[in-house]
Amino acid sequence: MTSQKATNITWHAATITRRLREEKNGHRGVVIWFTGLSGSGKSTLSQAVEAVLFERGCHTYTLDGDNIRHGLNKDLGFSAEDRHENIRRIGEAAKLFADAGLVVMTAFISPYVKDRQMARGLNPPGDFIEVFCDCSLDVCEDRDPKGLYKKARRGEIKHFTGIDDPYEAPPEPEITVHTDRETVEESVATIVTYLEDTGYIAKGQ
Repeated sequence: MTSQKATNITWHAATITRRLREEKNGHRGVVIWFTGLSGSGKSTLSQAVEAVLFERGCHTYTLDGDNIRHGLNKDLGFSAEDRHENIRRIGEAAKLFADAGLVVMTAFISPYVKDRQMARGLNPPGDFIEVFCDCSLDVCEDRDPKGLYKKARRGEIKHFTGIDDPYEAPPEPEITVHTDRETVEESVATIVTYLEDTGYIAKGQ
């Protein structure tokens, strides 16, 4: 738990509430948290889901791991401590997006169960959907779109998840997509159907 350093601060309640925003948007605000190994398809899938929802009139945004490290989290590396702070910050940011009534997708390896539980705990119950992009290490290495696995195997990258750092798979994710044997379209359909069936978006929206 990160301690509160600032003092003499007061939380100000919003005049435009989340409920009002959701009513205007026609759907609920929610965090969809994509997790999985590098190369498992998190970024591709989150962008594809966002495209479908956007075309259906939903208010959306995607927070991508590499993009966030170019700005908000540019001061963080890949140690366990920095990974924890990376997830804490993005969890707080995602919470704000959901509170604004958006369907916000996050695409981060987020390898540790406790860090993902922390991110979940920032949100009210039901406002966090964990999507496990289940893909074998062999397939991820074969894809290796950024050439990172090759560098990790040569020892050029330290603390690389799946090679010399662990990945802790979610024990009970809301959604599991098998991205090593499903098409992107099949995985997108699984996620969108879940959002419809659980009332986050209207059917056919």
